[in-house]
Amino acid sequence: MMAIYNIIKKEDPQLREKSKPVTKITPNILKLIKNMVETMYDANGVGLAAPQVGVLKKVIVIDVGDGVTALINPELIEASGEETDTEGCLSCPGLLGEVTRFAKVKVKGLNPEGEEVIVEGEGLMARALQHEIDHLDGILFIDKAKNLRKQD
Repeated sequence: MMAIYNIIKKEDPQLREKSKPVTKITPNILKLIKNMVETMYDANGVGLAAPQVGVLKKVIVIDVGDGVTALINPELIEASGEETDTEGCLSCPGLLGEVTRFAKVKVKGLNPEGEEVIVEGEGLMARALQHEIDHLDGILFIDKAKNLRKQD
């Protein structure tokens, strides 16, 4: 049975806390991942981090159109280039801003089977990886955005 979580909003202090690494992949962690994916799709998002659903664990899910990438304990290991683009966030509904991020990234983490994987991303995937990893450190895109504005 899938569940749609409530996405907590920017006023919630939990969004500013650092997430804890996952030490063991349990059925609860796998359920969290499944439900985060459902929640992300339900909200028409391209990414979601566990702190956004009130769980302070290092878990992110992303789908930029190529299927779901779920990462446990993701860590940026390589980055190059620079790109500025418009970003929004499910925890900051109705806000958009220009954020400069690395253009290409490599992220190391565990997949839901517990295997170490390296995910390479550029363009939207690179942006989504960095945006979601920021959430795990208590950083919101509005902290980095220029020209912050309300969505029409």
